[in-house]
Amino acid sequence: MGKCRILDLFSGAGGFSLGFSQVEQCNILLSIDNNQKLSETYCKNFPHIQHLDRDISSFTSEEIQELQNTYHFNVIIGGPPCQGFSLAGKIGRREIKDSRNDLFLSYLEFVKIIKPQIFIMENVATLKRHNRGKTLNSIKSAFLDLGYILHVDILNASDYGVAQNRNRIFIVGTKNKGFNFPKKHNKKISIKECIDDLPPLKSGENSTISNHNAMVHSKQMLEKMSFVKDGCGRECIPNELRPKSGDIRKYIRYNSKEPSIPITGDMRKVFHYAQNRALSARELARIQSFPDNFIFYGNSIDIQQQIGNAVPPLLAKQIANQVRIYFDKTLS
Repeated sequence: MGKCRILDLFSGAGGFSLGFSQVEQCNILLSIDNNQKLSETYCKNFPHIQHLDRDISSFTSEEIQELQNTYHFNVIIGGPPCQGFSLAGKIGRREIKDSRNDLFLSYLEFVKIIKPQIFIMENVATLKRHNRGKTLNSIKSAFLDLGYILHVDILNASDYGVAQNRNRIFIVGTKNKGFNFPKKHNKKISIKECIDDLPPLKSGENSTISNHNAMVHSKQMLEKMSFVKDGCGRECIPNELRPKSGDIRKYIRYNSKEPSIPITGDMRKVFHYAQNRALSARELARIQSFPDNFIFYGNSIDIQQQIGNAVPPLLAKQIANQVRIYFDKTLS
């Protein structure tokens, strides 16, 4: 058994788990998430990891302590969904009992009872400026009250070998000094470098590669996307066909020479740089740095959300390596 005994909270499809499991001395012992739609994906890709399909806010203090008595965790990873940060300036305060804060408060309770040597919390980068910074300050205060040294930074996945511009905030708490975030890479990976070897597909066409199937586009959508050039957007579409409203991040074509835009749970109106279709789930998973042997289960919408909500495994792996180095320093 390795030095790092890890609990993965809000494990999702398993991006954090996959990255950490690829580093020597890092062992995911238990994962918890209450989304039944992704449990099949997680369990089939990590058959050796115990998984609980349960809301973490449903655990009593006694149940959390029982888990700790069984597994002896010294690392907690994962990030509460951003909805849990709705009441800025009041998070972690005893007088606040609001259901919108349950997820973060429950995460905090796990940290409080388990007392890991290190925890890593990931969330959207906009958390840093939410409510003029008060939300982040409240979160930091809650962890500082537990005696943790905090390391906070916004990491762009494209700086770590992931073919995607994806900014996320990482809040790391340690019992001792000695943790450092991973060093940035010198080279950026373009989306074309990442996915261009996959077989081309037409609208509605399937392939023999797992999760590499094209969605069916309407005739009207195919006409609109045919006008959009590599790296361009809706401005290329003739005025009479151009959508007049909606998300400005839609009706665009990926820039083949650059890392991808952030992968989210709905990429249906962002088009392949050279083919008239949205990207397949396998292409999206590649951009998130999932290997081709990691299979996603569910309907097409569920799968896109599983992929879009994941921590890129390649970034997670580099953070895990820093955790291993931290343990080598502090436990040697």
